[in-house]
Amino acid sequence: MAKITALTEDLCRYMLRNRAEEASVLRDLRRETESSVGDQAGMMISEEQGVLLRILTGALAPRLAIEIGTFTGYSSACIASALPSGGKLICCDLSEEWTSIGVPYWRRCGVADRIELRIAAALDTLAALPEDTVIDFVFLDADKHNYVAYYEAILPALRPNGLIAVDNVMWHNWSMDAENQDPETVGIREFNDHVLRDSRVESVMLHVGDGLTLVRKL
Repeated sequence: MAKITALTEDLCRYMLRNRAEEASVLRDLRRETESSVGDQAGMMISEEQGVLLRILTGALAPRLAIEIGTFTGYSSACIASALPSGGKLICCDLSEEWTSIGVPYWRRCGVADRIELRIAAALDTLAALPEDTVIDFVFLDADKHNYVAYYEAILPALRPNGLIAVDNVMWHNWSMDAENQDPETVGIREFNDHVLRDSRVESVMLHVGDGLTLVRKL
């Protein structure tokens, strides 16, 4: 029996039906994002990725989670909704315009008090964390050409068995085209190769959304 099942459109629809239902407030946020930012709405994670983030967060019970690339706050709401009592999510983004779309929905979800939004370059935010900071969980979904830099900034503070979830690692199949040399595509290729060679971690790439890699620090 084949180890890989081809993902046809019918099978994809079946798979998406067999997941937890999207909360109405998240559905509203998705719709407002789509109506507010036009073609840029494609940067929002898929519904099934949101469920996966919530499951991972609930299982890990992180005291501190970091999100690099918040966009309109859909993924943030998913992560924050599963944080344990006293848990905190630091969201790193450069855009006040886009993140402001999500803030009212964080309030509607009842998670705004768990989220600390920092509008600044993520590498600066990470560098400014106290030296004794211990990170439990990270969701990385920002500019692809900086993925390796973000990863290296995160890993020293990530606790053993801490987890990094990295979005867009399949990059719409573009990363497999060696002739495609745009910075974002090159960044994804370099990141995937970098993690694969890193003896400090173990990782697996999942066919969820546009590809999601889970990285566990050893």
